[in-house]
Amino acid sequence: MTTLGRWVKWTLLGLVGLFLVWQLWLLGWVLLWGWVDPGTTRFMEIRLAELQVKKPEAQLKKTWVPYERISIHLKRAIIASEDAKFVDHEGFDWEGMQKAMEKNQKKGRFVAGGSTITQQLAKNLFLTPSKSYFRKIEEAIITLMLENLWSKRRIFEVYLNVIEWGNGVFGAEAAARHYYNVSAAQLGPEQAARLAGMVPNPRYYDRNRSAPGLGRKTGIILGRMPGAEVP
Repeated sequence: MTTLGRWVKWTLLGLVGLFLVWQLWLLGWVLLWGWVDPGTTRFMEIRLAELQVKKPEAQLKKTWVPYERISIHLKRAIIASEDAKFVDHEGFDWEGMQKAMEKNQKKGRFVAGGSTITQQLAKNLFLTPSKSYFRKIEEAIITLMLENLWSKRRIFEVYLNVIEWGNGVFGAEAAARHYYNVSAAQLGPEQAARLAGMVPNPRYYDRNRSAPGLGRKTGIILGRMPGAEVP
């Protein structure tokens, strides 16, 4: 083997080794957070850094609440809006992904993602908003970790507590206080449906709370909520 060949071989082995070490690091956090509530996430760190560029003393609005202290209406609204097959799939909604791809091709631009709640949680916990093949592969690996090591109830509990719901607003409790001045447990059906409608673009809807599109989405979600199955 030539010197160049040996160099390529050891470089590739080194990259594979680093990749495996990274996966083990992620696995460690997934195992820990199966029992311990996450204090922060990668998405939170990114948003906080962005806020502190303009306002150094800025802090995020977030308060962890147990699963049982989150309104059943919000749980149903999120399932109806984001992932109707959540309790049945193993992390990926292949039919939903196919429909999203067809919709994007028809529109000629990215308008739908087809990500499940578990995929969204994987991204929020560890990854960045950037779109790349590597990020999608990593998202899939973390999704499999979550689905195999956590219960559906735990996945949903963490999701409801860490997703972005406005400018510096994270989790159901902070969102309920921010928009309605009530606790997450006190949210009614229409309030829950409106919050669920904000999830795909929360910072925009935080600034444009009377957007006509949000009103239409709220109505659609309300109609779907009675059939939503929650963990």
